[in-house]
Amino acid sequence: MREIVLDTETTGLDFKSGDRIIEVGCLELINHVATGKKLQFYCSTEKKIHEGAAKIHGLTNSFLRTHPSFKEQSTNFLDFIKNDILIIHNASFDVGFINNELRLIGLNPLKNKIIDTITLAKKNLNTRTANLDYLCRRFSINLSKRILHGALLDCELLAEVYLELIGGKQIALKLAEFKQNTEISTNNKKDTKPNINKIKVSEEEIKSHKSFVKNLKNAYWNKLDY
Repeated sequence: MREIVLDTETTGLDFKSGDRIIEVGCLELINHVATGKKLQFYCSTEKKIHEGAAKIHGLTNSFLRTHPSFKEQSTNFLDFIKNDILIIHNASFDVGFINNELRLIGLNPLKNKIIDTITLAKKNLNTRTANLDYLCRRFSINLSKRILHGALLDCELLAEVYLELIGGKQIALKLAEFKQNTEISTNNKKDTKPNINKIKVSEEEIKSHKSFVKNLKNAYWNKLDY
């Protein structure tokens, strides 16, 4: 099963007011395991970045001018996500922005199945607080690199959170414990085979046995047809 963890950074909070995507991050999971295959890109835009947004992600319009537009990178993006499941934190925000970008360039909205990790966290953890920082701290996931938000970094953190939410680490731990216990049990199993090296026979006993066998009449093994 292929899933894509996805995150975006934007000029502001409302695409309906003209805000645009300025960074996209994607990370591939196969059967809930990160494969190392990633996609990350910045997007140039004429829309001025809001001061509040800039404080969160640290991106500037002058930096973005050196990068292609979302339109120029849309094919690579769609080819990467394909029709696979998208894992997104606060999905309505990111999907709204992505579909707006696709609409602006004349493309259809996403039809991928979406898993919103906020909804998943509130359901599985019975908590009202479900922001990414809180979930990372709850699962003891290292946040030291998250000085500023970044789409790809947030994908990497979210992939770990998602694995915890679906019980992946716990399952892996149980399998490891089962394997270890099995190995211990096997190693401690008593060997029931006789150890012939412990049987010592003297030369005198060997000669006596040969003499005894030689003098037997109508021995059973003499009747066997080899």
